[in-house]
Amino acid sequence: MRNLCWFAVLVFLIGCDQDRNTMEGETQTTPDTTALANQLKVTNEQVNLLPQAREVTDDWLSYITAQTEIENFDQYTVKEVISNATPIAEIMKNLRETVPSEFQTNAVETRLSVLYTKAKVLEHLTEKRNPDPEAIAATAEEIPVEFNNFKIQLNELFLKTLEDFEDELDAFEIEEDTIQSLTRRSPLEPQS
Repeated sequence: MRNLCWFAVLVFLIGCDQDRNTMEGETQTTPDTTALANQLKVTNEQVNLLPQAREVTDDWLSYITAQTEIENFDQYTVKEVISNATPIAEIMKNLRETVPSEFQTNAVETRLSVLYTKAKVLEHLTEKRNPDPEAIAATAEEIPVEFNNFKIQLNELFLKTLEDFEDELDAFEIEEDTIQSLTRRSPLEPQS
């Protein structure tokens, strides 16, 4: 009988200890609602496209959609990012799949792959059973930076090369020589 009492007390103590461990585990896995309400810290720097690049992107619907979504990032909270992660990934996928022929270069494709990968990582982080708000915020804050890098890459396609500058300089020198030779041949004579 004595052993039975000790056994009952031991089972009771072990059961209480397991309840305490379960309660501690629940407090650790509950998401912090204040972290979900935090605003994203997005850079205010915007890359402006060159006029030649803007001409092409004005007709590119996927680019316009992505640009609009990126502009919304400065107003997003972590909770809004969680609810918009899948549409963001879809937007970046469409952007990657509908590249105009003027932009189909390895450098642009690489930038689009980075953007799409970041969006998919964000989507994956938000689909976890217990999402980490800090990791989600950090990844979401990288997407506008990568979009700016993508726009820089688009601009670089329209920048003049060194050869272009040399050709322009040669044309300018020829024009200058022509003007000088014309002014030497026909000096202006005063009229009487």
